[in-house]
Amino acid sequence: MKPLLEARDLTVALSGREVLHALSLPVRLGWTAIVGPNGAGKSTLLKALAGLLPLRQGEVLLQERLLGQWPLAARARELAWLAQQGDSGGDLNVRQTVMLGRLPHLGLLGTPGPADERAVAKAMQLTECSAWAERPLALLSGGERQRVLLARVLATEARVLLLDEPTSHLDAPHQVALARLFRALAATHAVVTVLHDLPVALLADRVVALRAGQLHADGSPQDPNTQRALEALFGGAVRISGGEPPRVHLELEP
Repeated sequence: MKPLLEARDLTVALSGREVLHALSLPVRLGWTAIVGPNGAGKSTLLKALAGLLPLRQGEVLLQERLLGQWPLAARARELAWLAQQGDSGGDLNVRQTVMLGRLPHLGLLGTPGPADERAVAKAMQLTECSAWAERPLALLSGGERQRVLLARVLATEARVLLLDEPTSHLDAPHQVALARLFRALAATHAVVTVLHDLPVALLADRVVALRAGQLHADGSPQDPNTQRALEALFGGAVRISGGEPPRVHLELEP
């Protein structure tokens, strides 16, 4: 299966310091979770895949075409991005915020039609925020706002979803609900999530682990080699036991 999105020999520098070093990563259908310690380059990689950072070296391809060759609106219809600290949308209510996800289809002056309304309603239903459709975003909790911003991404109907900490601010039931959603989307989408919560990451189809801007591990969460690599990556602070899904145990003894 050809990659929907691919990084080739990616090197990215921030403030003159290299953060990613010649990293290559194909992304196909399925749910890919990117993990790693603080400062490993996870969010930088996601931003580079989204075309939001200049590259010192390498290239990013969307459907085998250089990302920079895509017209912006066409690219936004194929690739959607959720930032770690998403824009709250000013004074808009929930439905209006989610409708912003239709801009790549409508343009700035377009009038939403039935297809746009259906896409927005479906995105809100999937993220369980339909009940607050008319509430101002400013009155929502952090977890509620996060679900609305994810709905805005889903409303684009893009096949490639790049999500930076999508489970932040969410309680355990809604983290599990999102994990189920990502697994369902994986049949038809390439879902790439940066996650700090290792138990949630191990629910993905594939785990990509970064260390100091380089690829440390890349494999199935059920693969014992991937599990041992993750244990080493986090300095023995966690132990991963087999199963479906694997279980994460904190190692309290020095």
